[in-house]
Amino acid sequence: MDVVALTFASGWASGINAYATVFLLGLIGRLGGVEGIPGGFQRTDVLIIMGVLALAEFFADKIPYLDSAWDAVSTFIRPVAGALIGALLAGASGELLPMTLGALGGVTALVSHAAKSGVRLAVNTSPEPLSNIGASLAGDAALITVVSLAVAYPVQAAIVAAVLLAGTIVLALLLLAQIRKGLVAFRTWLATR
Repeated sequence: MDVVALTFASGWASGINAYATVFLLGLIGRLGGVEGIPGGFQRTDVLIIMGVLALAEFFADKIPYLDSAWDAVSTFIRPVAGALIGALLAGASGELLPMTLGALGGVTALVSHAAKSGVRLAVNTSPEPLSNIGASLAGDAALITVVSLAVAYPVQAAIVAAVLLAGTIVLALLLLAQIRKGLVAFRTWLATR
């Protein structure tokens, strides 16, 4: 298994939903008997906790502004999760390679999270809820696809993740004015809570 590609793909996925990434990797490792998936991800307690948190994020991500609040909190969680996943996939042992791959996973998760959060702020300015739900479901489908692909075909998954990441960054840059409006609307929403 190409651990650099797997780390990049899982780092991207962690920036979208870290809990779902750990849950899917653990489930694939446990049910598919795939080598290279950390044993800790496959433990029953970890699968249950990550499954419940992934489900909570799944529903929170469909509600305008609640998704932005969740993203704000996740700014501290997703990059760290991406780094830990990367280090664990590389067999963290204090050596340079696992630490480097941990950094790759963390930075990829941070960039992925920032781009996703910005686009979602812009989408929140839409008056109808379908665009928010559609954007969320597209992110969910992309995450499941990339993580599932990464286990069997890590290089191809990394390419897909890179294309998705680049596309999301470009979209965020194109929507910068809407993101600013979304940020103002989000602050207003927070003030009324």
